[in-house]
Amino acid sequence: MYKSKVLVGCVLLIYILFVVFEFNGNNMAAFTLDFLITPVIALLYLFFARKKDVFFSLFMLFYSLSDFIGAIISYFFDKKDSNVLGMPLSDFDYLIGNGLFILAYLFLIIKIIKSLNVFYVLRNFKIHLIVLTILNIYLVYVLQVILAPSLNLIRDYYLEITYNIIMLVLLSVALLNYFYRDNKKSLYLFIGALCIVFSEVMQVAYFYIAERSLLNFLSTTLTLIAFYFFYQQTSLVDESSEEEKYMVIE
Repeated sequence: MYKSKVLVGCVLLIYILFVVFEFNGNNMAAFTLDFLITPVIALLYLFFARKKDVFFSLFMLFYSLSDFIGAIISYFFDKKDSNVLGMPLSDFDYLIGNGLFILAYLFLIIKIIKSLNVFYVLRNFKIHLIVLTILNIYLVYVLQVILAPSLNLIRDYYLEITYNIIMLVLLSVALLNYFYRDNKKSLYLFIGALCIVFSEVMQVAYFYIAERSLLNFLSTTLTLIAFYFFYQQTSLVDESSEEEKYMVIE
């Protein structure tokens, strides 16, 4: 219990220092601290959570690993002068970091889907699925319009569109899971996914529209809130939905 409180204190301290450095204009220190928040939360989950789900653990592991690699590169290396596997370190960080995030989101999607009755969802949430599909297509289009001028390689374009599709699928699956189960655990998962998506949108705005400290602050804060709800839902029981209790298999 004491060790878990120490890690929680570390998360809060890192976040406070991040805010201080971000608004004081020390971008390198702010980025390094930003990347350290989720690895500490992952340690908190992996060592102290009583009930661990394999796919959620993989989500935490891959997400935090991406941030941890980003922290090391940000602190120890000059991205302009360093090369890895014949490519600039900035490209390596971009490809590996985003690839790990995509894997993390895929594992979280699997974690949510495996507790759903997919056939029931397809049969009873047709309108929801149609609306979510149309909305997701529009959002992916808007994000690609924003990102396209900054993407010089076709590789980067496809990586970004894959990233955005997976991210929005996660949000849609979390929302459908909440509609399906309508309990506290599914609500926390949805809030976490929603905060993650808004965090990503803030990050896109920061990197591709205007490098304002407020945008980076909002992105990191939303990520912290997302992981708070993700962590809290791990201690809740995924009670059967009313549909599952009274479902008649046709």
